[in-house]
This record gives sequence, structure tokens and C-alpha cells, in this order.
Amino acid sequence: MNEEEQRQQSQGLRLAGGQGNDDPRKPDRLIRQPASERVVGESFVMRNGERPVQGFEDRTDPLGPFVGVGEAKGNAGSRHDGSPSASTETGIRLRRKAPRDRAMRRRRLRVNGEVTLRAGLVFKQPAGRMASPLAKGRPCMSATRSDALVVFGVTGDLAHKMIIPALYALVKRGALDVPVVGVASPAWTKAQVTQRVEDSLAKSGGVDDPAALRRFLDLLVYVSGDYKDAATFASIKTALGAASRPAHYLAIPPSLFETVIEGLGQAGLAENARVIVEKPFGRDLASALELNRVARSGFPEDAIFRIDHFLGKEAIMNILYFRFANSFLEPIWNRNYVASIQVTLAEDFGVKGRGGFYESAGCLRDVVQNHLFQIVALLAMEPPAGRDYGAVQSEKAKVFQAMRPLNPNDVVRGQYAGYRDEPDVAKESDVETFCALRLFIDSWRWEGVPFYLRSGKFLARTFTEVLVELKPPPQPLFADSAPASERANYFRFQLSPKSVIAVAARVKRVGKEFVGEQHELSLIDEHVGEPTAYARLLGDAMAGDGALFTREDAVEAAWAVVDPILETHAKAVLYERGGWGPEEADALFAAGGGWDNPGSDPAPADPATKHS
Repeated sequence: MNEEEQRQQSQGLRLAGGQGNDDPRKPDRLIRQPASERVVGESFVMRNGERPVQGFEDRTDPLGPFVGVGEAKGNAGSRHDGSPSASTETGIRLRRKAPRDRAMRRRRLRVNGEVTLRAGLVFKQPAGRMASPLAKGRPCMSATRSDALVVFGVTGDLAHKMIIPALYALVKRGALDVPVVGVASPAWTKAQVTQRVEDSLAKSGGVDDPAALRRFLDLLVYVSGDYKDAATFASIKTALGAASRPAHYLAIPPSLFETVIEGLGQAGLAENARVIVEKPFGRDLASALELNRVARSGFPEDAIFRIDHFLGKEAIMNILYFRFANSFLEPIWNRNYVASIQVTLAEDFGVKGRGGFYESAGCLRDVVQNHLFQIVALLAMEPPAGRDYGAVQSEKAKVFQAMRPLNPNDVVRGQYAGYRDEPDVAKESDVETFCALRLFIDSWRWEGVPFYLRSGKFLARTFTEVLVELKPPPQPLFADSAPASERANYFRFQLSPKSVIAVAARVKRVGKEFVGEQHELSLIDEHVGEPTAYARLLGDAMAGDGALFTREDAVEAAWAVVDPILETHAKAVLYERGGWGPEEADALFAAGGGWDNPGSDPAPADPATKHS
């Protein structure tokens, strides 16, 4: 960076285009960017063979946050001898979070393993609570922040593993300073509650801010009682004191929802309040309809927050941002260019003592119908009409409504060897721990494009990944234009264990022959110290921001897709631990296709060698 560029950056100026233009109508000019127009994101330049010239640490600007635009130039490839090849212009936008204290961010672009990123100016959001970019224009009810949080089931396993650490994180960030009322049936003392909190935090990473822990414990009040007893709700009302806009988190079994919601209504605790409902949202379409009826009996739809922690993950939100912040995707993001889309959520462990729960759910209900369907919705939705979260939810609901109902031939169910020996599992159980399915979306954009979804336990790796494979060129000008031994061009979104967005393209080899090989350009987006999904979602729910939650019509439409196969299906196929599930899942693909096993080089499946 030369002295002039440093001066422009320090003054909070936006470089609106290339360099060397004298015409003010062209994009070579510097513009002061008003705070109200700043976009949360970053531009990146792909330049092969060069390392970053500067890091991504927060930089202090006396004139306020600064931004940059993605009009950047760089080399997308290099010759085999290391010298630069012909230059191409590349600009990619990637969503980023608001900066936080002690949070480090590293973004690197890799081409075949080498660091190749050169950064443009950073888009920076003003300090404070991280607001959703889709929060603008939300309903009036959502404009006021909840002044208390009531957690039903506070002594349960979910609260111990997820909710308590999330609340501590919110207190530590200064995002939670209102009363927290924990409700459960055990008659615990304050000391027992404190011990439970400390044990939860010790098992989730420890306490790194004792003062924040003391503040959290000062905010926490415990109410013991039976959910069927009106006295319990009277005690909650007393514990809330002057709070008039509480948020009620139902971290309890769905069978208790109606009892608790009725109790809240009779005690006058539902007025001007919100309710946060933990998944699963039913077991089938009929139960989902009933749960929605129960929730709507006490709360309006814009006050109901159906929480799915998967939607709060940074990498999941980045799918939405990456799709609609980059214009180069739209022309090819349709049936004319996309051959297929795969989504894999694999885990290398079993049910971990949750056999009783899994017997009532199974992989299809627990993962596919919610987590994987939500990813599909983000990949397949049309551009929302506006930035308000209602517009986003409407487009996602349209995707679920356009999904073709599944039939038994679309699904392969599997069960890992030894599942029936798990505690609380029936000896003749047919519950699936693996599920693969083929899905179609009957819309103008996606007609005929297969979506392949797969999830399972005791697979080879713990990975979550999306592969969007494009069609090969329509005319094979070169002998290897559509090689049988590897895939055509693709986009790859790795969602865990780390966040990666990659593009695969063919590049000519050095020499006289017109042959080449496919290279992957990958953008690695790492965030150290980012908030957990539960912390983000709890903060959003209390603020009334529904962008990352699920709406009533979307829940019901998603259940309508899987309802036909919940009871009518083939028996689960036994599979060995440590592989990629039953071989029968390969049959879902047409000839020439196959699963991409995350962590390896994407290549078409060979049924003879796919499973070891």
C-alpha cells in the first residue's frame, strides 16, 4: 500500500473503482460513505503467488468506520514455472461479522494449498450489538427489546450444555443485563443452582471473566414448581418484578408446551411477551399443525421464535450473503447451468447416550427435515424483495412449498452396527441413524435439478458441506472438456469444521497440447472467538429480530414434503462404522454421478470402490 492509499484509508474514504480515471462519472473516485449506507462485508482479490500485504486486525480510524468495494484486480492463475499468467479481474464478497473485543479474524484465499489472498478495504460495522442486516422493517412488536428472560427447563440437559454458556457469553459481551428467571421442578437452593451453572461453564470452556459470572448469577433467579400448578406462574410473575415484556424460552418437551402456554396466559404473562420454542417442531405434519395452534393460542406469530441453532451458525448465514452480495452467481444459479446439488452433514460419533431421544426421532426428523432443508432453502430461494426478515422468510417458505413430496424410492435409510446395543434403544429397532434422499424443487429456476441430501452418525468424518456441481461445456472443444474421471466445475461450501467457499475451474497445462486440470480456488473464513449459535439466537429473539428463526408456514410446508415417507419406507440397511453409510445410497444417483465425500477431492462415485 503506497502513502496515498494509506492516507485515503485513514480518512475513511471509499475507493469506488479502478485507478487513473479523470472522468468523475466513472468509478475511479473516492467517496465518503455515510454510516447509514455501510454494507457489512469484505472484498477479496485472488492473486496467485502473493501473500497478504496486510492483516485483518481491527484498525482504528479517527473519522469512524471505513469501507471498500469489490472492484479489485488480481491474477487468478500462474504458469507452472511460477511466473504470473494473464491477469483477470476477480472480486468476491463474503459476509463478515461485526468486530468484537479479543476476536481475531483471518481470511485467506488458497489455490491448491498456497496462500493467495490480497485484501481490499474492510467493510466495518459500527461497534455495539451485532444487528442482523435483515432486521430493517420488522413488525412493530419486534421493535422493543425484552426486559426479562424466563427459561423453562433450566435444570435440563439442553440448558446445561447450550443455554447457560450462551447466557454467560451474552452477559460477558454486555448484551444481557435483565433478570433471568430459571424454572424447573427440582426444589433446588440458590447454592445448587450456582453449582449447576459453574459446572455447565466448566464443561463448555471454563470461566474467563469472573466478574461476568458474578453479574450473571446476580441476574439469575430460580423458581421451583409444577407446570400444571397456577402457583408456579404466580411465583414467576413475582420474580419478574417490574418487567413487562418478558421472553419465555420453552426448553422443555413439546408435550408440555400447551400446559406452559396456558399457564402463562392465565397468569397474564403472555401479554407483550415473546415465546422461544425449541426444535423439533413436531414429529409430522399433524403434530406440527397442533404445535403451531398451541403457540398461536397465546402469542401472535411475530412473537413466536422457533429456534434451530443450526441457523445461527456463521457459515450458514454466509450462504445467504454470498448468494445475493455477488452478482456473478445469478446468471448461472439455475437449471441451465447447475447439474446437481449435494448437502452432507456427517458425524463420526454415535447417539452419545441419547438413544431414547433418537428412538422417537431418527435421522430424518432430527437432521434432514430441519437442518438440511434450511440449507436447501438458502441455496434455492429467490432474491427477497427487501432487506426485512419477513421477505427472506417468505422466499424460504416458497422453496418448501415447491418441494416435491418424497416417495419411498427417493430415500435410503441406514442404521450403524451396534445401534441396538445403545442404552434405551429397542432390540429390534428400525430407527435410522443414516438417511440419504433425492429431492426435486418444482420451480422455474430448479425444475429437473436433483438435490441430494445425506446425513448420518458414525461416518468417516465430522463434516458439513455443500457441493453445487455445474454442467460441462455444451460443446467439447477439448479432449478433456468433460473428463469421466472427475467432476465438472463446481462451487463448494464447507460449513464445518471450518468455513470454506471454493470454486473449481479447469486451467490449461503448460505445453503444446490443449489439455488441463481442475484447480480449486478456496476462500477460508476463520473466526476465533465468535459467539455461539445459541448466544446469537437468544440475543436476536430478545431483540425481536426473527431473521434466523423459522416461520409457521415454512415449518408446515417442510413437514408436508417428508410426511409421505415417515411411515411408508423400506427397512433400515445395516452399515459399518467409519465408512460413508450403506452402499444403497449410491443408487439415488443417475449414471455417472456419485456422492462427494467431504475431506477428499470431489470426484464421481465409483460404486465398486466407494465404500470400504
